[in-house]
Amino acid sequence: MIGKVNANVRVKAAQFKKRWARDGLNTVRYAVLGREVNRGLLFKLFIYWILLVTSYIYLNPIFKMLVKMVMNEKDLNDPTVTWIPHELYFGHLEKAWTALKYSQSLFVSIGISILVAVFHIIACGLMGYALARMQFPFKKLLTFLLVLAFIIPPQVIVLPMIMMYTKLGLQGKLFSLIIPSIFGFGIKGALFVIIFRQFYTSQPKELEEAAKIDGASAFKFYWKVMFPLAKPAILVVSLFSFVWTWNDTYYPRMFLGQSSLVPLATQMSRVDASISSMLASEEAPLVLVEAIKMSASFLALLPPLLIFFFAQRYFVESVERTGLVE
Repeated sequence: MIGKVNANVRVKAAQFKKRWARDGLNTVRYAVLGREVNRGLLFKLFIYWILLVTSYIYLNPIFKMLVKMVMNEKDLNDPTVTWIPHELYFGHLEKAWTALKYSQSLFVSIGISILVAVFHIIACGLMGYALARMQFPFKKLLTFLLVLAFIIPPQVIVLPMIMMYTKLGLQGKLFSLIIPSIFGFGIKGALFVIIFRQFYTSQPKELEEAAKIDGASAFKFYWKVMFPLAKPAILVVSLFSFVWTWNDTYYPRMFLGQSSLVPLATQMSRVDASISSMLASEEAPLVLVEAIKMSASFLALLPPLLIFFFAQRYFVESVERTGLVE
């Protein structure tokens, strides 16, 4: 009897050990591979590795730029100094500020970018609402032409625009960069119409029906109800429009020519000549020229970088709410 009991105990103990070993292996397997593919440790390590490599590719040039622009001539010529300079030198920033005509160019860029963003919000918002909620002849054709306008590169239509501006006496004027946005055109204007259309399409029709019962006109309903609801789309369009206009160099080169009053991005394309004339008498080495160019790049990059840094969370939330990620 005692022998049978001992045998049962040994059998149960063996079964317990097997079950414990099996559960332990399953626990390890679930921890490493995960119950789902995207929840395992290996998958997370792979994702982190991809993110680190991608971050290094994008951030390494920026860090190089920040370090080079605060190095003095001695550190720039010293091959042992790679990341940490012996002292901070801000003379390159002063020369870049002068070469860029930074105060003037910054004012021009901010003014044009803000005006273009405002006109894009107004014009593209109205167009997007009309395409989303109103019925009129040739609506599908206009939607097709809108998508076609988004696909056509600006180089195709720039010559007729230059001829038109020349006849109107606007060639070489800053206002020539703002006119397209007044009519919902300009840099990626068609995309902004699509963004507003997508947002207004997702809104409930009961709002419009209630407004019609109250006797509100289409424009009053848009201005009092739909436009305040479109804050996510407005934020996305304003940020896109501001940054793209800020970075644009093609239209300013075509419309402004050799005008001295140009946006900051266009002034960056002329910085080589400005630096060369500034340092011609000093016979400065090439490393100093590169450091000044990096300082100029930093000054041009700083304003939109600050805007995105403070508006990043609201921008991501707005992109999700506009329906662009669906």
